[in-house]
Amino acid sequence: MSLPIRPGRSPASRASVSTLETQIPDSKFQITNPPPLSPSPVLDLAALAAWARPGTSLAVLGHPIRHSISPPMHNAALAGLAGGDPRFADWEYFRFDIPPTDLPRALELLHARRFRGVNLTVPHKVLAFDRVAHIDDAARPVGAVNTLRWHADGWEGFNTDGYGLATAIRETFGRELAGADVILLGAGGAARGAAVECLQRGCASLAVANRTAANLEALLRDLAPLAAASRCRGFSPAEPPRDLPAGALVINATSAGLRDSDPLPVDLGALPRPAAVYDMIYNPPQTRLLAAAAALGLPAANGLDMLVHQGARALEIWSGVPAARTAPAMAAAARAALGRQ
Repeated sequence: MSLPIRPGRSPASRASVSTLETQIPDSKFQITNPPPLSPSPVLDLAALAAWARPGTSLAVLGHPIRHSISPPMHNAALAGLAGGDPRFADWEYFRFDIPPTDLPRALELLHARRFRGVNLTVPHKVLAFDRVAHIDDAARPVGAVNTLRWHADGWEGFNTDGYGLATAIRETFGRELAGADVILLGAGGAARGAAVECLQRGCASLAVANRTAANLEALLRDLAPLAAASRCRGFSPAEPPRDLPAGALVINATSAGLRDSDPLPVDLGALPRPAAVYDMIYNPPQTRLLAAAAALGLPAANGLDMLVHQGARALEIWSGVPAARTAPAMAAAARAALGRQ
């Protein structure tokens, strides 16, 4: 089976992507406290090729994926939904370690096996973009997708990272991206989602730092159509400009911090004093960047809440259940899963 690759969409297909297929009233279910879930195994392409599970299946693809806490997070929410609505009784979420070279075949198999939804994490968000039949309008300027929904003629692609980031920053710091000065670290798929969200929400300014000049220039070029009403520029994290705004929100969208040996993505002391620091990394929960922020007395948080809210939004896309209703169960399960690692 070969899925169509269609960068463009008709008005009819746009409507099908932006409208949830199944809207379930709040009164139809109540999130309960489900029992602890058993750990999710790490599956591979061979397991997917032999897939014969009945019921509604969901998945996350990444490489590596063993560290992912998305399965316990989603399965806790699904267990709660099933307690109030039998339609969710056979829903389950799995994780697959899929190398980049196997991604095309994996997407074909997932579609053929009628997985209702798929999440994509590193390194697949950008790689999958051109292999999706229909792209949601909000995801198109990002150039990356992290959520796919099954459709008869191919995958529908969405990006929920921006929603997750904006919601997490609002809840964590009591701040909105609208009107904020933002210093964004990174130029990869996660940074693209954050940058587009900041610009679309009307940030006052956006300064993007990245060590690789070519990647930074490519991102700034892609952001140019969105930046007419906002100031947007780039810089090397080794040489922060002296005229960066004080009181900015610093957002780390790089992978620097996943390992203890990773260098700091930026020297916070070289920046005009920020208002707060948000690191998208959630495991480990305390990165060197967050430790540096604490040493400077800056409000700071890791990316766990962003993970929860982007996951809740993905589940909303697949199920029609409002993200706000499943986020609390997901947050509790995510914290419990991290505590077991």
